[in-house]
Amino acid sequence: MLIVLLIAAILFIVISTAKLKLHPFLALIIAAIGYGLCSGLPLDQIIKSVNNGFGNTVGSIGIVIVAGCIIGTFLEESGGAYIMARSVMKLAGEKRVPLVMLLLGYIISIPVYADSGFVIMTPLNKALSKKAGITLAASAIALSLGLTLTHCLVPPTPGPISATSIVGADLGLVILTGIVASMMSFIIALLFVNRFVSRTYIDPAPNESDQEIEERVKHAPSAVKSFLPIVVPLLLIVLKSVSDFPTNPFGTGTVKTVLGFIGEPVVALLIGMVLGFMLPKKFDLDMLSTTGWVGKSLVSAAVIIMITAAGGSFGMVLRDSGIADVVGGFVSDSSLGIWMPFLIAAALKTAQGSSTVAIITTASLLAPLMETMGFAAPIEKALAVTALCSGAMVVSHVNDSFFWVITQMTGMTVKQGYRFHTLGTLLCGTGAMLTVWAIFTIVH
Repeated sequence: MLIVLLIAAILFIVISTAKLKLHPFLALIIAAIGYGLCSGLPLDQIIKSVNNGFGNTVGSIGIVIVAGCIIGTFLEESGGAYIMARSVMKLAGEKRVPLVMLLLGYIISIPVYADSGFVIMTPLNKALSKKAGITLAASAIALSLGLTLTHCLVPPTPGPISATSIVGADLGLVILTGIVASMMSFIIALLFVNRFVSRTYIDPAPNESDQEIEERVKHAPSAVKSFLPIVVPLLLIVLKSVSDFPTNPFGTGTVKTVLGFIGEPVVALLIGMVLGFMLPKKFDLDMLSTTGWVGKSLVSAAVIIMITAAGGSFGMVLRDSGIADVVGGFVSDSSLGIWMPFLIAAALKTAQGSSTVAIITTASLLAPLMETMGFAAPIEKALAVTALCSGAMVVSHVNDSFFWVITQMTGMTVKQGYRFHTLGTLLCGTGAMLTVWAIFTIVH
């Protein structure tokens, strides 16, 4: 019954937003409460789940989105974004923007959460797409899929490294198998973006003419100065990830503490925001006012945060309803070999939205069964972890906050989000699993 209710809730969200033009915020909140009522959750639990899901999402990425939007506005208004675009174009070529964004997403998401990475890279992504004259859909989906690949497959991202510990797999082997599996998905993502997504045009800067952009570029900061608001936060977040390694490469004293503070995405993005304030050649305090560039940023950030947080409410109600146990138990009753970890994680991801939750839940479910299922050797355990991590990509849709970050920051409709990001995660996750299955067949 819970699975039927989930399907009904998803259909309601898609139809109400695509056909009835209902605002996604309303659709998600209505779906969350409606699902909770029909699933039999106590009334007080429904409200608690909605509030917790909303609050947790705002608490985790709210300031990140605000700071990211402010950085983006200052980059765009100062002309810095277009200077960055010209610099990248000289190195990569105008026809390779999707490949560049896919590769950047793949690298960035190893130390940085996918949501934060997408927010940080969006100003550069829009500028590159505008400069190259290509659809924002192609470059944005390339970025989102690149971020998803390493977020789900390659430690030290939290999900894969937690699963490795839970099932007792070798971390080095998990990193190796994760990278190998992600290579197939990387190729699939590139083909998918170039052959399918690129057919749909979304204007990267619909309100700006080429003449306006050229006029802005005349007063733009240098390329080095323009890159700082993006590069510095990324570098700080990476350093924090390195300092958190079990080997404690920076020790356990003051340096680790400082890096742990300034490397938190919230603090790192706020530092990037301050660097963004230095981009205009003639700084005016009015830029920080409610009617200035900051005010403009907050208006756009508010919409993104509200919709993303409403998606968090929907996901939390699903989790608290116990649907993960129902789906996981249903799939785990089958004897499917190396495909079982994949299918359990895929079912959990699709049902409740969070890749990390799907990975950790699946690993916890399978940990006592590893040897019984035939995953005894180190390489077999590593492949089982990579299989369940591949499943955690399948699929990202309306109950995933990342889905709403992508659609709202690019202007995609919910229908386009399903056609591009959701379908892309299905193809990439399946491609990674086919690679795992092929390796397992050889070594088993």
